[in-house]
Amino acid sequence: MCHQISITMDSFFFLKPMLASQNHTLQQGTDWSWLVEFLKGMVKPVAATAVVFLAVALSFYQKLGLELEMVVAILRAFIQLSIIGFVLQFIFNQDNAGWILLAYLFMVIVAGYTAGQRAKNVPRGKYVAGVSILTGTAVTMFVLVLLSVFPFTPRYIIPIAGMMVGNAMTVTGVTMKRLREDIKTQMNLVETALALGATPREATQEQVKRAVILALSPVVDNTKTVGLISLPGAMTGLIMGGASPLEAIQLQIVVMNMLIGAATLSSIMATYLCWPAFFTKAYQLQTKVFLT
Repeated sequence: MCHQISITMDSFFFLKPMLASQNHTLQQGTDWSWLVEFLKGMVKPVAATAVVFLAVALSFYQKLGLELEMVVAILRAFIQLSIIGFVLQFIFNQDNAGWILLAYLFMVIVAGYTAGQRAKNVPRGKYVAGVSILTGTAVTMFVLVLLSVFPFTPRYIIPIAGMMVGNAMTVTGVTMKRLREDIKTQMNLVETALALGATPREATQEQVKRAVILALSPVVDNTKTVGLISLPGAMTGLIMGGASPLEAIQLQIVVMNMLIGAATLSSIMATYLCWPAFFTKAYQLQTKVFLT
């Protein structure tokens, strides 16, 4: 669920402030005409479910057993995206920094919980994931605002925070899970290094390196092939919203940069925060952590 909440803002953001003609929808007060317009706008999304029913039919024909899961997934998507749309409209109308921070912290908490679930065998995994995601995305966000790449307003910060948090969530979960698995399979090598006087960081240097590289590889590969294989959501949203392709690629470059920055910081932070759970104060492996 959190993945959808945090990432699917991609295209919402890029139907963007420069399209001033759409700003009136955020100024309607008690006028309920916006609800009528919303319901009218849902006609096409509902029509698009035809392809879902095609997938359900194919799943039934092939006896995959995914029919119910597909239907539930699309219903959840409708409900969750509708709710987040109303929430965003409310926050945009407030134009208050407190709401920005509240929305951001909510995304981080949900993302930390989800990443921790992925690495459920890592002690205090949810805490480690949450702090790592918070650190990576907050630092990246601060730099972007400091350099005036984005203004500190709900319309900008909440969507880009959602993209960064969602991406960092996936990377952090993979990093934690892979690091524990590598140390578990190579416990003899790690313990030998510790016995020879190595610190936990030195003893697990190769395991840390592999975990971070594995987690970041999809992000880096996606960045290298962006525009060649597919047009990302940010760029697509801008173009569909009426912006020029040249304007769209400028913003997409910014997006790819911030995703790499936030993901890298979060991944590396996670490796540091995992150590207290993996090692004792005497620099010995916590063997009970690697029993399962």
